[in-house]
Amino acid sequence: MAPTDVLRRRNALWQTLRTEPPGTPAFEAALAALCALTGWSVRRVLAGLGLPDDRPAPEVDHA
Repeated sequence: MAPTDVLRRRNALWQTLRTEPPGTPAFEAALAALCALTGWSVRRVLAGLGLPDDRPAPEVDHA
């Protein structure tokens, strides 16, 4: 993907996150896509939106 395409995609995902209510399928899909695209954690993206990270921490299998 060309650098300008990546920037356009990233900006479109941020726009979706600003316009969709948290918890909706569109918000969650955009959140997952932005995290995958940028390598950022969900916590970091939510902080960028000014939203609290009140999600439960993922369970870690230490087996």
